[in-house]
Order: sequence, then structure tokens, then C-alpha cells
Amino acid sequence: MYSVSLKDQRTVSPIIRRLFGLLRDDSLRARAFRGAALTFLGFGSQQFLRLLSNLLLTRLLFPEAFGLMALVTVVLTGLQMFSDTGLHVSIVQSKRGEDPVFLNTAWTLQIIRGVFLGLIAAALAVPLAAFYDQPQLIALLPVAGLTTVIMGLQSTKEFVANRRLTLGRLTVIELVSQGAGIVLMVILAYLYRSVWALLIGALFAAALRSVLSHVALPGQANRLAWEREAFYELFHFGKYIFVSSIAGFLINNADRAVLGKFVSIGMLGIYNIGFFMASVPFMLSLRFTNRVLLPIYSQSPPKEGAANRRNVRQTRFLLTGGLVLLGFLLSLTGDWLIGVLYEDAYDLARPVMVLMSVSLMPPMVTHAYGALLLGAGNSRDFTILLLILSTVQMALLIFTIKAFGLLGAIFTPGLSTLLVYPATAYFARREGGWDPLLDFAFALVIGLGAAVVLYFNGGAIPALLASIPQ
Repeated sequence: MYSVSLKDQRTVSPIIRRLFGLLRDDSLRARAFRGAALTFLGFGSQQFLRLLSNLLLTRLLFPEAFGLMALVTVVLTGLQMFSDTGLHVSIVQSKRGEDPVFLNTAWTLQIIRGVFLGLIAAALAVPLAAFYDQPQLIALLPVAGLTTVIMGLQSTKEFVANRRLTLGRLTVIELVSQGAGIVLMVILAYLYRSVWALLIGALFAAALRSVLSHVALPGQANRLAWEREAFYELFHFGKYIFVSSIAGFLINNADRAVLGKFVSIGMLGIYNIGFFMASVPFMLSLRFTNRVLLPIYSQSPPKEGAANRRNVRQTRFLLTGGLVLLGFLLSLTGDWLIGVLYEDAYDLARPVMVLMSVSLMPPMVTHAYGALLLGAGNSRDFTILLLILSTVQMALLIFTIKAFGLLGAIFTPGLSTLLVYPATAYFARREGGWDPLLDFAFALVIGLGAAVVLYFNGGAIPALLASIPQ
């Protein structure tokens, strides 16, 4: 048996009391701690479910099915982001973020937008099927467009829960709806061996989440409403978010959109598997930024004192540092993981996962500065920054994919983030939140780690170069 000395008890007890205090306390710091913990647990559970579904579905379906679904997802994501007016962010940062009239006006706008996007998805089906030379998109895209209609019906209670950093029930809703959708996907894939299994499962998950957002979260029920003042506030803030979301789509999804034109649909499906495995820390970084850092920056601006800046630095160090370490773990084990988890048809996903894990690290470091600008209500500078990044990244993507195939798509996120960093620092400094010392420390760690990864996985680059059509 292990024994604890009196001295050890005196040391451990305050730590335990402090942790329990954070669980009971309602301060911003305590809510941020609970929010970060719930976000991590919820995201980890979601990724586990996605991995489990991938392992099952890749044994039931063919790589081309995942390539087709990747194109459908890119189109839907593009429509969502090309019409994003920042309702979520507006509610989180607005002083009227819990006013029922304000929320119901936002909900009405959300429904109108969802219906409009569904119609646009149907209209794009024929031209996109011709562009990608994939006739199945003619039937897939109109049905997939129903997802935007369903998502438009989701309750604004989700946004209020994020604003308050009370994320427990929201996390459960996400897991339940995702799990139910996956079960349906696997059943349909087993019965019909068709890409439609993926689409129908995704529709069911979206519908279940929409219903649960209304019945399982506390707060007033939404109803159709319209207030001119609320609309003007949402429009004024969202006019920049609209443009920044277009840029955000190009930053986070253009690789698959461009690859779909230059590589086979099967190769795109393989790339998507490697990207999914490598992007876990990157996607978790986006989740932390939206759910934890944005409310912190909004309620505790760095401009207002050194104490706020210290709190932000500590939060960034813990969150980003942990994600960078996770990224290195995935890059070092990626070759082995893909080999163990997936069949031989997906072997090229091995080097994709190894190198993509490293390339996505620089964006994880700079995500916080986007939350800084939005938390300060400065959607204009946020939009300008994303436009600069998206322009640089698109130019690099088109050039590097033509020259190097999958390898070009892999290296572009990290390289474009480094090229745009001076602009990022400029805008962050204007809001009093630039932290060059912490950024430099992360850059040093990433650089050394990348050298280690390439040393142990030296065959990753030649393997991808060999896949380029001659």
C-alpha cells in the first residue's frame, strides 16, 4: 500500500480544494476551465466515434464513396460559409445576447438562410457534376441541401449555452446525434454498399440535433420574430463575418475542392482519410477557440490590463501546447496507425497523415488571434486578416497541387500561415493581445519536432512524390 505523509497531504489538499472550487465556482475562470474540459471530452468522444465509423465504413464501402462524400461536404460547407452572417458570434459577444427578441430575430434569419442554401445546393448539382465529371452529384447534392434547411431550424439556445460557457448538455446533444447518425450509416452501408448510406446518416444526425437543441436545452423557446434594431445589429457585425467566412472556407476546405479537379475521386477519398486522422488537434483547436477563447477574450480583453494578458497567455500555453504535443504524437505514429487501422487500399494515407500532422501545427498557434479580434467586436480586421490568408493559401494551393499533387496540398496550410504571420501580429498588436514570446517558443518547438518527424519517417515525401501522375 502507498502512504501519504503529512507534508504531502498539506501540498495536495489545496490543489484538490482548488479543483473542486473550479467545479463549483461561477467565475469566468472557473467556467472557462469547465468549458475547456467539456470541450476536450466531447471532442475526443466525437473523434472516437468518427474513427470507429471510418474503420467500419472503409470495410463496407469503396474509396470512391469517401471521395464523393468529400466533394458533397465541401460544397455544403462552402454554401454555409459563403452565406455566414456570424449569428453565433454575434450572440456570444453582443450585450443583447440573451434578449428573447434579439434571439428570435436571429433564429428567423437563420431559417431563411437555411432554405435559401438548400435551393442553391440543388441548383449547383448539374454544373458541379459536369465540372468534376461525377454524374452521381446530380442526385446527391439536392438531397444533401436538405441538411442546410434542417440546420437552419436549430435553436439559438445552443449559442446562449456557448455564451455562458455552460457546455454540458450541448456536448451530450452533439454526441447523441452523431452516434445515432453513425449507427444508421453503418446499417445502410452494410445493406446497400452505397455512398447514399453516408448522406442519409448525416441528414438523420442533423435532424436529431435540431430537435434536441429545442427540447433538451434550458431557455425560452424560439419563435418567428423580427425587430429592426436587432436586425441592424446582426447585419452590422455580420457584414464582415460574411466575407470572412468565405475566406475561412477557402482556408479550411479549398484543398479538397482543388484536389477534386486534379486527382482521381479514389485518390481524394484516400487523402480525406489521412486528413481526418491528422486534423484531430487542428479541429480541436478550432473548437477551443470558438467555445473557450472567444468568450474569454470578450469578457476579459487583453487591452484592459496585465492580469487579463497573463490569463490569456496561461490559457493559450496550456491549450495550444497540449495540442501541439498531440500533433507530434500523431505524426510519429501516423504510418503505423494507418497500417493497423485501415486496409491496404488506403496505404497512401500513411504519408498524408504523417506530414499533414506537422503542417497543421502553425495554424493552431495563430487561431487564438482570430478569437482576440472577434472578442473585441473587431470583425473588420478579422475579415481583412482572413482575406489575406485565403489569398495566399489559394495561390499556393493551385501552384503546389499542379506541381506536387497531394504533397502540395499537405504543405500549404503551414507555409501560408508562416507567410501571413506578420499581418497576424500587426492586427493582434492593435488589440493588445500579440504575444511574440509565446509564439516564438511554439515555433521553435514545431521546427525541432518537424525535424524529428522527418528523421523517423523519411520515406513520407518520396511516397507522395511517386503518386504524382507523370
